[in-house]
Amino acid sequence: MDQKLLDQIRELKEKRRAVILAHNYQPAEIQDLADFCGDSLGLSIQASETDAETIVFCGVRFMAETAKLLCPDKKILIPDPGAGCSLADSITAEDVRMMKSTHPGIPVVTYVNTSAAVKAETDICCTSSNAVKIVNSLESDKVIFLPDQHLGRYVASRTDKELILWMGSCEVHRIFKAEEIRELRRKYAGIQVIAHPECPLEVLEEADYVGSTSGMIKYVDESAPARVVLMTECSMSDNIAVDFPGTEFIKPCNLCPHMKKISLQNIYQSLLSLEPEVTIPAEIAAAARRSVERMLEVS
Repeated sequence: MDQKLLDQIRELKEKRRAVILAHNYQPAEIQDLADFCGDSLGLSIQASETDAETIVFCGVRFMAETAKLLCPDKKILIPDPGAGCSLADSITAEDVRMMKSTHPGIPVVTYVNTSAAVKAETDICCTSSNAVKIVNSLESDKVIFLPDQHLGRYVASRTDKELILWMGSCEVHRIFKAEEIRELRRKYAGIQVIAHPECPLEVLEEADYVGSTSGMIKYVDESAPARVVLMTECSMSDNIAVDFPGTEFIKPCNLCPHMKKISLQNIYQSLLSLEPEVTIPAEIAAAARRSVERMLEVS
């Protein structure tokens, strides 16, 4: 690791009155540098509670946009503006308008893993951990649920409401298979299987626990399994294994190519130039912020 580069980043961070946020899927060298690590919404909330003037979001673009929604007066930087997301990119604001016109009067629940423009077209947002609660909070018997089809099927299996789904998915989570879990159980006696709800339903039905990245950490902390596998982006296992030396982590290596676009070098360049800055048109930001705030009020 380049100690000189790390020192330069820390010096610039202090000069810019900045904090660095690192998603759970970032590699260890970036997590070690960060002021806060966690899931996308949790990081944005933490950022809003600091007195920092500048936020460097080490994640993907929709996460940085969410931080901008909750921290409108702060400068939000994303070290690589090309860090996208297959799930967020699967749907546009125009697609949402089409869904609403096809199903008039049906409320729209949108996963936070979406662009600000998509959030602006919806009634309320949700996370993977509160999606069931958000759907059940609505009076309608039918709900348009966007954009993750796998999270949508998981929610549908836990509510009496009818969900109208969009066929989006995460390129990392959708490739997990139930047979992988059965093979792991044959190979490793007593292994605990934890799956992210963006995985296909067949995977979730085989898992011992289903939850968000923060939920996964809590589960390992409270249950202290001797051996565990996390059915999610593989950097997650590396990162939390350090905090749980008594647990053996069996790691499937499904990497998110978008998360890995963030590097120490582009973090440094971002702090140096104060670019690329995340900006959202005022009208879109106001509507998207309402969708997020409604979620926070319910959850």
